[in-house]
Amino acid sequence: MTRPTRQRDHDRQRVRDEDVEGSETDEVDVEEVDPAELDPDDLDPAELTRTADGELIHEETGIIIEEEQIDPGPEWRAFNHSERQSKSRVGAPTTKTMHDKGLTTTIDWKDKDAYGRSISSKKRSQMHRLRKWQERIRTKDAGERNLQFALSEIDRMASALGVPRSVREVASVIYRRALSEDLIRGRSIEGVSTAALYAACRKEGIPRSLEEISDVSRVDRKEIGRTYRYISQELGLEMRPVDPQKYVPRFSSELGLSEEVQSKANEIIETTAEQGLLSGKSPTGYAAAAIYAASLLCNEKKTQREVADVAQVTEVTIRNRYQEQIEAMGIHA
Repeated sequence: MTRPTRQRDHDRQRVRDEDVEGSETDEVDVEEVDPAELDPDDLDPAELTRTADGELIHEETGIIIEEEQIDPGPEWRAFNHSERQSKSRVGAPTTKTMHDKGLTTTIDWKDKDAYGRSISSKKRSQMHRLRKWQERIRTKDAGERNLQFALSEIDRMASALGVPRSVREVASVIYRRALSEDLIRGRSIEGVSTAALYAACRKEGIPRSLEEISDVSRVDRKEIGRTYRYISQELGLEMRPVDPQKYVPRFSSELGLSEEVQSKANEIIETTAEQGLLSGKSPTGYAAAAIYAASLLCNEKKTQREVADVAQVTEVTIRNRYQEQIEAMGIHA
């Protein structure tokens, strides 16, 4: 949208002195500047200001040098979410979490018209048939049916784990790549979709252990680990080792421990990891042992059983890691 040229009044251009009694007014005229004569290349860049609207303004005179800007936004205004939703004339953005990327039409299950009124029985039966055929034509072949089931599984497990939407998007992209490269053959859909979700959690830095993933999955831990290693190798997914510190806030919160304990646990992990103790160890068990040691040092004692239940590791693991950590820290139990 193009707006007409505006010129602001400045004290430098016209000075008016009016006395309170309504006496004579003195005006001092400043030489007018023709906007057409101003060349942006000849002006000092320090005197030019680019506004949020994209206009280029000469500060000295207040003249707008450039104003031919295209406004890509809507022509309507909205002041809250409900107004924005009601005035918007576009649908939801495309997403990888749906097999058709959300581009096909979805017929609502409610038997109501646009005004919220119930429709007749004849129309209801017609809508039922349309809905049934719409679901059938959305998946045209076995590959799309496979993708539809897998993405619904990823969505279900992600909801149970409480991970953000970005993880679901990444998991969907990983599964699509595995499907396109024919890595699904000979493996269960649930196993590959669960492995894709675990890989996405690691990619996005969301701490979820294999035990937690297997709890919401329909396949066992061993198959998830085996499938994860296979697809990460075949797809070239560069995975960094999981940092045990990422588990500390969640485990501490579930145990009701203070910030002091969390800081101490992080300090233990940093110090002992620098000495090479973390190599080859389970990050969840390592974090659990550090939290147990920190709770003892900060007089907020938790039993090994309580910490083990939260971290889903055994008490033996916590005892072993705990002994190694306090020895490395030079602490005498």
